[in-house]
Amino acid sequence: MKILVTGGLGYIGSHTAVELQNEGYDVLIIDNLSNSSIEVLDGIQAITGKRPHFEKLDLKHKQDVRGVFKKHPDIAGIIHFAASKAVGESVQNPLMYYENNINTLVYILQELEGLNQKNFIFSSSCTVYGQADKLPITEDAPVKPAESPYGNTKQIGEEIIGDTCKVNSNLKCVALRYFNPIGAHHSARIGELPIGIPQNLVPYITQTAIGLREQLSVFGGDYPTPDGTCIRDYIHVVDLAKAHVVALQRLIENKNQSNFEIFNLGTGKGSSVLEAIQSFEKVTGEKLNYKIVERREGDITAAYAETSKAEKILGWKTELSLDDAMSSAWKWEQRIRNKI
Repeated sequence: MKILVTGGLGYIGSHTAVELQNEGYDVLIIDNLSNSSIEVLDGIQAITGKRPHFEKLDLKHKQDVRGVFKKHPDIAGIIHFAASKAVGESVQNPLMYYENNINTLVYILQELEGLNQKNFIFSSSCTVYGQADKLPITEDAPVKPAESPYGNTKQIGEEIIGDTCKVNSNLKCVALRYFNPIGAHHSARIGELPIGIPQNLVPYITQTAIGLREQLSVFGGDYPTPDGTCIRDYIHVVDLAKAHVVALQRLIENKNQSNFEIFNLGTGKGSSVLEAIQSFEKVTGEKLNYKIVERREGDITAAYAETSKAEKILGWKTELSLDDAMSSAWKWEQRIRNKI
């Protein structure tokens, strides 16, 4: 079966392409290379022994999207990652985010209606919950007004899918709301490759440890948490990738209970920023130069997932630990810097 992975050379997309190929799927990747590298194809091939089909394409161009589906009429499912994802950038340039994240979703759903097999996995985010009233966060937690245009595009994206599913009973969709993906493939052939200054904690940790950044800033040490730093649910990217394959198989095998389902993907456990730093130092033996500074606007105190729905219905749960993720992220950082 041929599976289309949009944004498949990005961080989560590339790991998902690996897991799909490991399960025997024929993978077609679309990516415009705006936040990724063509060399990721080599990494996927090195791990799996097979090179995915690849089309360099900008999904904002509706005619090009249509052309891909005409060229590949045998697509059996779509996993849609392609989106801009930096919260700060979205605040500065909201229209770019709405065009890139909303228009592209609409164009793909329009083409999906013409397929025989209408199986669609949407890359969503725990940002839809905002500052949750209760922890852990369940799928029934209220979706609050978004704190950024990026978060809003994920909320709107889910609404668009839900509305489309109401009028198209043949369409089968799953939205996966993930928490904080970290780590890299254990082979160190693919991993997170931020362009410019990292927006996420772990690449900043590894870049500081290797000497690319002078110091790691920990934003806020006075939160109402055991050590005063923010708490997040850090999920290994390989576990996350496997969840996409499981969710897709559920749709292909017609095991879905409704034609639009939503699942949280996390470990179910919160770890503080300082605990993440301590994990990195423990598994690598590297001492990090970090400093606690003022809180950062928009950061919430704590967020971690209630994962029982995914465990019970999808039969999926995380297998890799925070230490595993930190160790693999460090291996990846060392590999790309040695290569440079």
